[in-house]
Amino acid sequence: MVRETNFDGLVGPTHNYAGLSRGNIASAAHKGRVSNPRAAALQGLAKMERLLGLGLPQGVIPPHDGPRTGVLRALGFTGTDGDIVAAAYKANPALLANVSSASSMWTANAATVSPAPDTADGRVHFTPANLISMPHRALEHGLTTRMLRRIFADESHFAVHDALPMNPMMGDEGAANHNRLCRRHGEPGLEVFVHGRAALNPSRDDPRFPARQTLESVQALARRHAVSHARFLRQNPAAIDAGAFHNDVVCVVNEDTMLYHALAFENPDAMEAELRKACEPLGFAPRFARADMPIGDAVASYVFNSQLVSLPEGGMAMILPTETQETPSAKAYVDRLLADGMIGDAHYLDLRQSMSNGGGPACLRLRVAMSEDAMNAVHPGVIMTKDRIDALRRVVTDHYRDRLTLDDIGDAAFLSEVRGALDALSSALDLPKLYDFQNEAA
Repeated sequence: MVRETNFDGLVGPTHNYAGLSRGNIASAAHKGRVSNPRAAALQGLAKMERLLGLGLPQGVIPPHDGPRTGVLRALGFTGTDGDIVAAAYKANPALLANVSSASSMWTANAATVSPAPDTADGRVHFTPANLISMPHRALEHGLTTRMLRRIFADESHFAVHDALPMNPMMGDEGAANHNRLCRRHGEPGLEVFVHGRAALNPSRDDPRFPARQTLESVQALARRHAVSHARFLRQNPAAIDAGAFHNDVVCVVNEDTMLYHALAFENPDAMEAELRKACEPLGFAPRFARADMPIGDAVASYVFNSQLVSLPEGGMAMILPTETQETPSAKAYVDRLLADGMIGDAHYLDLRQSMSNGGGPACLRLRVAMSEDAMNAVHPGVIMTKDRIDALRRVVTDHYRDRLTLDDIGDAAFLSEVRGALDALSSALDLPKLYDFQNEAA
């Protein structure tokens, strides 16, 4: 039996509002505000606990370290790590903000995942995203690769590739631009790769905001994973310019069901026809539910950045931010899905700390469909139980600040606090020597 496990990114202790992500409306709107890393992490853990309570397997991906002193050393800063942080803040606060970002919490960007039923060798394939479009995120792929290889170490079940080359032609944002249509998770599916532009053949209608995923990258991912059935769709430039910097802001898929905004793709009717035809050899017909609400409402509410999950007892549920409930057009769309029987339940959760930086429920998780044998091969320390969630809550409560500004990050003492938190987290997850500073200390 194949089930889907959501691996959520645990929010890190440097969670802040630096407004680093061009094209992300929420990130820009909250730039400079005081963040609450403790509340952010606790909200994320509450979401994990809710899915666990629904009978769904749940995992966690630990946060990245920051400030990244190794990057600052490479840029010419010298002295102790504390000296380096203080000097970087004095020299260029924006640089310190970039190397201190907690954006790895959004694990939908961690990697693209192709499950075993879709791949030629019958293994689950991961390619960590290079995230080259944004300076702060382009720093992530090295540690992400290390984490994935520690968590999914059994090569008889998993293949964790290197990120695509760090070249603008290969801009890759991970699972946020990747969907999979299938009858059931354990059967072969159609992998739908979404891109915003063709790097080698730019178009006059390319969007004003960065189109982060390239056609060349998604074609490379499909080849690398040896996917049997794939389609490549272009995201509507109008959606990107409206703030849908990733496809998962305007589209969500689970098994045979696609929910999407009318502006998600350039020609919705043609898109639906193409995907129906592509699914015919796989023995099922996909279901579509298109929404015509104002695109601004879709972006503000993150109704499509929900988790659409298959429940153990059958049927589907949506995990949504409370912002959806507070946006009349988005709430009406969800109510229609419930009335039509497309979904069986809707769960609204408070994720405001993440939402204020432009990341909703779907941003916080990486979906990995696995057989029972493969699931048993996953590093057990990252598989959530009630006791492990409680242990992580204690770490967060003991080590995370409830107020953080960029000025605080520039304080050398804060670096010691962060590393104390990461030591406690890696111990709780049984992932020793995960971070460079832990290996240096040894």
